[in-house]
Amino acid sequence: MYSLLSTAVSTPISLAKFRQICAARPDLRLERDSQGELIQMAPAGSETGRQNADLIYYFVAWNRQARLGLVFDSSAGFLLPNGAVRSPYLAWVSLARWQQLTDAEKQGFAPICPDFVLELASPSDHLPTLQAKMSEYINNGARLGWLIVPLLNQAWVYRPEQVPVMLERPTQLTGDEVLPNFVLDLTDLWHS
Repeated sequence: MYSLLSTAVSTPISLAKFRQICAARPDLRLERDSQGELIQMAPAGSETGRQNADLIYYFVAWNRQARLGLVFDSSAGFLLPNGAVRSPYLAWVSLARWQQLTDAEKQGFAPICPDFVLELASPSDHLPTLQAKMSEYINNGARLGWLIVPLLNQAWVYRPEQVPVMLERPTQLTGDEVLPNFVLDLTDLWHS
């Protein structure tokens, strides 16, 4: 059901070279893993893009009320403590942590692991690769992560020092203490 369309370039590149490539080719969707390998990702399909837009809307609406942090879409890259540069489908960083960054750090790949990350699996994604990415976020400081796989009717919940929990067709996910009072309704996301 899932195929690997993202490709990795086997020669490690420096963070400086990665920044140059991204500046020269802003049309590409690129990430850099902790070993310096360049990863090119295929664009998501239209249905996944629509679902992602809905998810971003819910998070932005909640965040405007809560005023506790900032929401980022998949075009934002974050420099994780392990040296990887990752772009989750959706990320949230607490305001207190964001304000500790310099203006220059905020303009580039912010050297911070988001407090919360969400990955939305599209049919072109390789599920074990996304699961490894989710674990990487948690191991680098994320306090909560959700991997949503609409085609399999699954949501995976990642928390520090806990085994990921797989939920079959959950009707909602809650933000716990990381995203206070946030509840994501998933009833319209699942396939019959």
